[in-house]
Amino acid sequence: MRMQFCFISLLLLTALSNIVAQESTGVATYYSNKFAGNRTSNGEIYKPKKLTAAHPSLPFGTCVEVTDLSNGKSVIVRINDRLPKKSRYIIDLSHRAAKQIGMIRKGKSKVKLTILAKDGDCPPHKEED
Repeated sequence: MRMQFCFISLLLLTALSNIVAQESTGVATYYSNKFAGNRTSNGEIYKPKKLTAAHPSLPFGTCVEVTDLSNGKSVIVRINDRLPKKSRYIIDLSHRAAKQIGMIRKGKSKVKLTILAKDGDCPPHKEED
């Protein structure tokens, strides 16, 4: 009986840690347009008009909703690049993603990240002209 209780407790703690890990807050910044055409960490070419981002540890292809805490605007991005593990930023957004949440003039902003999917199944987006 005690063994079953320990096993169930362990399962609950694992489930709760997964739920807690689905959201985080921190400071976001965005890529300069001078990086357009460079390769990202996963081998893709960085395109400022795509809704992509760099993160220190989330798997490539993870879809994340980024919400600017100062204005409530949000955008969904796909992780395709890496930030250094010791970065002071939680995420580095493409130019289009930063523009969509209104942080271009500020340069950086406090944001909330919500993991939506870890399989690259992000909603399709039309590229801006």
